[in-house]
Amino acid sequence: MKDYSLLDGINSPSDIKQLTIGELRQLSEEIREFIIDNISSTGGHLASNLGVVELTIALHYVFNSPFDKIIWDVGHQSYVHKIITQRKDVFHTIRQYGGISGFPKRKESIHDIFETGHSSTSISAALGMARARDLKGEYGNVIAVIGDGALTGGMAFEALNDAGHTNTKLTVVLNDNEMSISENVGALSRHLSKIRSSSQYNWFKRELEHVLKKTPVIGNPMAYGAERLKNSFKYIFVPGIIFEEMGFTYIGPIDGHNIANLIEVFKIASNIQGPVLVHVVTKKGKGYEYAEKNPEIYHGVSSFDVETGRPLKNKGNSYSHIFGTKLVEMAKQDESIVAVCAAMPEGTGLSHFEEVFSHRFFDVGIAEQHAVTMAAGLAINGMKPYVAIYSTFLQRAYDQILHDVCIQNLPVVFCIDRAGLVGEDGETHQGVFDLTYLRTMPNMTVMAPKDTKELEGMLEYSRHAEGPIAIRYPRGYGSNLFSIENSKLPFWELLYEGQDCVILAVGRMVSTAIDIRELLKAEGIDVGVVNARVVKPLDDQMLFDLYDRYKIWITLEDNIVAGGFGSSINEFLSANSLNVDIKNFGIPDMFIPHGNIDVLLRKLQLDADNLAQEIKNIIGECKERTNAR
Repeated sequence: MKDYSLLDGINSPSDIKQLTIGELRQLSEEIREFIIDNISSTGGHLASNLGVVELTIALHYVFNSPFDKIIWDVGHQSYVHKIITQRKDVFHTIRQYGGISGFPKRKESIHDIFETGHSSTSISAALGMARARDLKGEYGNVIAVIGDGALTGGMAFEALNDAGHTNTKLTVVLNDNEMSISENVGALSRHLSKIRSSSQYNWFKRELEHVLKKTPVIGNPMAYGAERLKNSFKYIFVPGIIFEEMGFTYIGPIDGHNIANLIEVFKIASNIQGPVLVHVVTKKGKGYEYAEKNPEIYHGVSSFDVETGRPLKNKGNSYSHIFGTKLVEMAKQDESIVAVCAAMPEGTGLSHFEEVFSHRFFDVGIAEQHAVTMAAGLAINGMKPYVAIYSTFLQRAYDQILHDVCIQNLPVVFCIDRAGLVGEDGETHQGVFDLTYLRTMPNMTVMAPKDTKELEGMLEYSRHAEGPIAIRYPRGYGSNLFSIENSKLPFWELLYEGQDCVILAVGRMVSTAIDIRELLKAEGIDVGVVNARVVKPLDDQMLFDLYDRYKIWITLEDNIVAGGFGSSINEFLSANSLNVDIKNFGIPDMFIPHGNIDVLLRKLQLDADNLAQEIKNIIGECKERTNAR
């Protein structure tokens, strides 16, 4: 066990308030080493947390959590906060089943004020808390920490617009590392050198110099930092345009790795009445060479070797990689194909597409709503857009899919990565709702491949679609399974015939259904397996054929049972007055915590062993009822 001389003595935020500036600098380095050492074993969000070490320490040094409320946007950069707030000794359990979450969780600590996981929500939540404080006649600071990547989300600007025209005391800390997950895009990241000569900017500069002259110690370093960082887009545009005109007092830019400066600036901010924005410039991945050079790769990592930076596991090509490779192949044949993503070209497998077809690739930033409606515009003017967004983030664009794509029946293809259980990121990231909300949308076709080869087939099929299509596929890797020769989309596959019951499985759960078949076969039970690869529209003809042959049906999906694939089969049976014994298996009506996917499936009793026993019991009960008649 490594010796962390200062960190070992930090058990609450009050402990860091006793340290000198020199000791705080040493503590910063110890925390970095502690994070690298632990995340190399467990995996997690690395680069973002290495970039906010000094920032987090300074916040807890100046403010008094939880009386003063600190809200972390997205929350994937809250590891340092967790370490300081009494979770250091259990930090090795982060993102493991039964361990602490990789995001703020209110049930974990009184210092986790607001639960996050999606982007651009912190300012809205903080403003609500500040207004509640004022209404109740209470005191205390409310601080929202938001990255410049999250600031590309429209909700952040809605909140800024609301907060700026009031006199509510609120502090917004803009953590400017010039990155969200991938490199930032759009007007905000390159805006307007002409602002330097604007009257608003010159006024701001005079006012800031006046404040600095009254502030011992940090005046000259801040002025030097401002000059050194003047090419950052926020220095160019924030003071002169957005924040000052919205009604915020702007302070910055501040070197986000200079603890002494940060502490003094936060003290100033805490005494300003009304909304204030502190602009802090940090380096994502700071302190770990590999993460500094490749912050996108080291944003979220699996276990890795600290000395080389290389992952400890390499299982081959993922669904994301297969999707990206196939889309490039298709785009070479069809010039109308374009790709759209929301700040995650690497994660969605579109980096190669961006390299080959940069003029046909659109990364819109963390703006899923805009991504979908912009894709609708592309489609209505003759292009074939493929929108690649994680399942959990596509939820943010529900209305745009329904209103802007489906109503107009536009040929937009939604490539939904990380569908189903995703594991260690927990409740906010489990992609277990998409089948439910997508299948309720008129004109939408919903598909789920059982393996990567079938994903390629669905992408080919989508090229000729005249309306919207959603193709949802899981995180990670998938070996190719048995297929029926000459089976054609959009029809289902009857992979195996049986005598005792039939399992209708979707996507990744087809593999589980095949495993169940083998387990039951060893006990003399013969089970049929259907690859129900198109969730909407259903394969009515096969369903009628199955009704003639099987009286016990099992549906199996990695989506919530409520309103999911199984529900659609129940609706089919009811609409056609068909009577079978049917049992729906899927995600229960609850939010699923973080943990390894295999562990979660066992806990939910959705693994092959548990399901085989359940199905065996169902078959036995049905036979007993039949014999009793």
